[in-house]
Amino acid sequence: MNHLIHAVQKELKKHMFDYLLLCTGGVIFLLFLRLFQGYRTYSFMIICLFVGFYVFWGQYHHTKTGRVRLSHIVEYILIGFTILFLLLLFIQP
Repeated sequence: MNHLIHAVQKELKKHMFDYLLLCTGGVIFLLFLRLFQGYRTYSFMIICLFVGFYVFWGQYHHTKTGRVRLSHIVEYILIGFTILFLLLLFIQP
């Protein structure tokens, strides 16, 4: 367990800007989602924008680290669509 914590701390220190960008985008996403709560169309557009941001961020992060592969991009797209699907289940009454 100690090795895992050390590895995560090392990764966060090495790519602080990337993860700060992702967290900032997530907080802004949650704020806009809360602001437009009750408006289905706006909520859907906000979720789609965040999924696009998440996929773009994943591509940017892996390109920056030199580990970009098609499997990584497909993984981010699939996770993004899973997020989209699950959030739409919770938002749509």
